Amino acid sequence: MFENLTNKLEEVFSSLKKAPSLDEKQVDEGLRGIRQALLEADVSLDVVKDFIAKVKPKALGQEIIRSTSPGNMVVKVVYDELVNLLGESNSDINLKSVPPVPMMMVGLQGSGKTTTTAKLAKYIEKNKKKKIMMVSLDVYRPAAQEQLKLLGEQNNILTLPVIEGQRPEDICRRAIGAASLNGADIILFDTAGRTQIDFQMMSEIKQIESIIKPTETFLVADSLTGQVAAEVAKEFKNTVNLTGIILTRADGDARGGAAVSMKYVSQVPIKFLGVGEKIENIEVFHPKRIANRILGMGDIVSLVEKAAEDLGEENLKKAEENLKKGQFSMQDYLSQLRQMKKMGGIEGIMSFMPGVSKIKSQMDKSGIDEKVITQNEAIILSMTKKERENPKIIDGSRRKRIANGSGTDVATINKLLKQFKMMSEMMKKMSKGNLKGMSDKGIPPELFNQLK
Repeated sequence: MFENLTNKLEEVFSSLKKAPSLDEKQVDEGLRGIRQALLEADVSLDVVKDFIAKVKPKALGQEIIRSTSPGNMVVKVVYDELVNLLGESNSDINLKSVPPVPMMMVGLQGSGKTTTTAKLAKYIEKNKKKKIMMVSLDVYRPAAQEQLKLLGEQNNILTLPVIEGQRPEDICRRAIGAASLNGADIILFDTAGRTQIDFQMMSEIKQIESIIKPTETFLVADSLTGQVAAEVAKEFKNTVNLTGIILTRADGDARGGAAVSMKYVSQVPIKFLGVGEKIENIEVFHPKRIANRILGMGDIVSLVEKAAEDLGEENLKKAEENLKKGQFSMQDYLSQLRQMKKMGGIEGIMSFMPGVSKIKSQMDKSGIDEKVITQNEAIILSMTKKERENPKIIDGSRRKRIANGSGTDVATINKLLKQFKMMSEMMKKMSKGNLKGMSDKGIPPELFNQLK
């Protein structure tokens, strides 16, 4: 996410940071690079103009010209304005109403609205401890109601039974009564979409809004459509009381234009990002963290939260205990590899790291790809329990057996064992609080050499 924009901005900032001092000409040149990067990321022209207009006077301030590190001060100014543009702080879901609390999902057809309804339901049940009922109001798209019903069955989420021939307004009234009887805290109404905005769709949505009186109305928009998504948000805002935006397919959006433009164009906060196809692939939108990622500063907080969520409390405590003892076995390493796969593999994790473009460059030069995880997993699974607990006993004959069992060769086994030794030493340092050599600019180069 934001890969293209991040790479271009990092190039601009790298040039600014090299200068011992900055004059107006250099600042203008840097701002031209930022402007071009934003436009190429499909950020709205009005947004770019306003952004540059706010950044320039601050970037030319005397406190920056006199600074010992003027380039870093410019980055700080850009960061602050980017946070303002994205929304300053994350907006939580409004649950301040008498249950069942009605919420409405709106958007164009194909934006992923029905799938996102199920994702949001699962998120709220897990994180807010509320019982959800999902209701499909899409009586036009073939099998739309069946799709939501199936998602509910697959993920153990309550859905309103489908009655053929009912109109959306009648379904709304039936849903409110059924939710009360079933003890649902929240009702998520999945409205019908269209291939484009039209009067009939907007009229129906306004009618539904008047019946259910939602505390939240979420626009589900496709991040990959860039400026189009921002304009769609503006149109919906003019019709209904839009309270939040959920951007889908954000994981496939290397440009990031929609995320940057949305808040400015619609004056509605982005509340969630859809980052994959699985039911759990939905993230809270944190403007400051996103600004960090866009500017190549990483998002370690989100990475840690994601790891903790995927790993589970019991496994997390066990890992913490082992770390305190300075213990790190091949079984622990296998768990880490599987954790990496859950979190999107090497590339998925690297997207949260500071200096992401430098890290990816290191990876490309070292010839590292996602196959490394699968290969190392196969090697460890070919080891006996004793070998995993104490890799030091793995001699020449054992290496040949492990190589045959994993479909690799002895040289590959040797690389993994060297890599494990480094990881083990690193874990011991961490357990003693000694992080010397661990840089926030990327992964130590010697570790990459072992991954080759």
